[in-house]
Amino acid sequence: MKRQEDLKKRVKEIIKILSKEIPDFRIALRFSNPFELLIATILSAQCTDVKVNQVTMDLFKKYRSVKDYAESNLVTLEGDIRPTGFYRNKAKSIQKCCQELVKRFGGEIPRTLGELVTLPGVGRKTANVILGNAFGIPGIVVDTHVHRVSQRIGLTKKDDPVKIEFDLMEIVLKKEWTHFSNLLVWHGRRTCVARKPLCERCPIRKLCDYGSKMKG
Repeated sequence: MKRQEDLKKRVKEIIKILSKEIPDFRIALRFSNPFELLIATILSAQCTDVKVNQVTMDLFKKYRSVKDYAESNLVTLEGDIRPTGFYRNKAKSIQKCCQELVKRFGGEIPRTLGELVTLPGVGRKTANVILGNAFGIPGIVVDTHVHRVSQRIGLTKKDDPVKIEFDLMEIVLKKEWTHFSNLLVWHGRRTCVARKPLCERCPIRKLCDYGSKMKG
């Protein structure tokens, strides 16, 4: 119980520090409505947000609605998203997802995690990205950065993304779930990088299990 309280205090301090260090902590994917964020998030699997934003700049002009994707020619859609990698699987997921949205939700993006994860190509991570960043409904997003950073800091010992999500939900205030996720994503990209974290310049080093053990 004491450890839980200590972790909650640590999280509050981390949020305070990183919020000052990372003023542009919003999600990097560009979108103007919930369904565009859905498409962009599916495309972001195994692809950088920079590349996704380059592709969606033209993609969102060509496909204006959920129905446009649902009725698209699959081969043409594959070509339109090819630079994001794994384009065949992604095109299939996008088309099937949008067909289900038209069929079951009248072309609208549902606002609950339970409904979102029933859509093809949508897991808990994607669902929480949409809920938090398009609808303002708090959600913990465990992508590769949040996975790595939360382990290094010492906020979880789990390796399964869903278990990590549940661990973080216990120690982060609900209203901060989306904010905290976005902060860890940016911190993971800029400082707590995968191969060699830049601990010497990390603003939360003293609050991190990994960084506090580093010399210097």
